Amino acid sequence: MNSEEIEYNNRARVPGHPAIMAGWMRDASAFRAAHPPEVLAYGPGPREAMDLFLPPEIRGVAMFFHGGYWQALDRSSASHCAAGLLGHGIAVGVPSYDLCPAVPLARILEQAEAAARALHARLGRPMLISGHSAGGHLAAMLLARLPAEMAAAALPVSGLFWLEPLVPTSLNAALGLDPAAARGLSPALLSSPGRPLHCAVGGEESGEFLRQSRDFAGLWGGSWEALPGLDHFTVLGPLSRVDHPLTIRAARLAWQACCTVSNI
Repeated sequence: MNSEEIEYNNRARVPGHPAIMAGWMRDASAFRAAHPPEVLAYGPGPREAMDLFLPPEIRGVAMFFHGGYWQALDRSSASHCAAGLLGHGIAVGVPSYDLCPAVPLARILEQAEAAARALHARLGRPMLISGHSAGGHLAAMLLARLPAEMAAAALPVSGLFWLEPLVPTSLNAALGLDPAAARGLSPALLSSPGRPLHCAVGGEESGEFLRQSRDFAGLWGGSWEALPGLDHFTVLGPLSRVDHPLTIRAARLAWQACCTVSNI
């Protein structure tokens, strides 16, 4: 196993990941049952839709992209990641998107942009863009590519910002990236949009995941934190809690995006 495989293959690094991911599905299903979402289509394909969770009074807007290395999962695995923000009055869109190798990563990025445009058209407010792992990559790309009136801030969780290290790994079998394509899809190689950015990562993640969040935040003039005791899968736990500092930070970013004043 090469060094990149060891650093980036999170399922191999965390043997207990199947039980954690099964917990995601249970928690997400329970959250949808308690808070039935509006389903908002952003394209004609069956996966080109999002669940939109609306609070009684909207104080801000966020979008959260699920992870899975752009080749697994859908929005049904991440509904509970909206729970904490919803409790702060933040409307949260949780999209699905097509997966590699059925579509190339560049197409997923187009879908992510379309999803953000659809949410902006529906609610008419600048938003916080967030996401986990591959979804963190999409969040950073949208912050760089969309205007500030749509994407006002980003909070990637365990994101990927340099993609070239993935090329020699088994993860690339579905992605089909060559070095040039990987560089072209790396947000760290794009100009900073000069908007608020906070990167979070599990403190127990690999050195490379820690480095990527730290260095990317520094490159774009943002902030970052390593959450103690959390790995690449358990790092999502804080987002379901209204009172967790990460959720509170995300809520403040979303409120600021909508030009509101935080009073917590």
